[in-house]
Amino acid sequence: MSTVTTRDGTRIFYKDWGTGTPVVFSHGWPLCSDAWDPQMLFLVQKGCRVIAHDRRGHGRSDQTSGGNDMDTYADDLAAVIEALDLKDAMLVGHSTGGGEVARYIGRHGTSRVAKAVLIGAVPPIMLKTASNPIGLPMDVFDGIRASVAGNRSQFYKDLAVPFFGFNREGAKVEQGTIDEFWRQGMLGSIKGQYECIGQFSAVDYTADLEKIDVPTLILHGDDDQIVPIDASGRKSAEIVRDATLKVYAGGAHGMCAIEADKVNADLLAFQQQ
Repeated sequence: MSTVTTRDGTRIFYKDWGTGTPVVFSHGWPLCSDAWDPQMLFLVQKGCRVIAHDRRGHGRSDQTSGGNDMDTYADDLAAVIEALDLKDAMLVGHSTGGGEVARYIGRHGTSRVAKAVLIGAVPPIMLKTASNPIGLPMDVFDGIRASVAGNRSQFYKDLAVPFFGFNREGAKVEQGTIDEFWRQGMLGSIKGQYECIGQFSAVDYTADLEKIDVPTLILHGDDDQIVPIDASGRKSAEIVRDATLKVYAGGAHGMCAIEADKVNADLLAFQQQ
């Protein structure tokens, strides 16, 4: 397997396909880089170089006891980008991966970055606070923690249904998509995934978004049941200086899988601008 070893000795698994302008993907929770297969296959066939890694504690990367925090995740992403000497990259983050992209730019700048894409992303902050009254209450995330600790296998099967909008009237339920969500989730470390919950829920990415100084595309479904658009995509579009928000009508959180053709076309068009 292809891996990069970080400063603390953690091995980060990555895929690196093709040549040309690099597009770097950061996946959502509790998944791995395989979640980007529809986008990577499409873009590599369009002449892009596509790179995706498994976040530490997820997929095939090391299941570390420590470092399961967004600062370290961002530094791990930097380690991959630097090891591969990527330049003028387009960074693409889905859900928690959107927080990772924002924090990477907040900590490492945009000297290697030409564009950014946030898809169903968690910034600026998901948690309901005094300054973020439209966020989700803490008991939502405490419930996720309890479900992961109690029976994450069943929880991931259950979570996949609203993740992909399969609980909506008229939805075509794809059992293979649910099974793949479960497979990716169960590859990871229960400790790493448990600790990551705090990173996608309670971390405030506002200062990171304010540092983004490259063209940014924000894709978000207005029926996202996991990361509601009003407290995330719409607010991020107001904070990032050169941002374009594209709303997917009726779109679910798992749009990269169930609306892959649409997402792929949007990514290619933005990359070619």
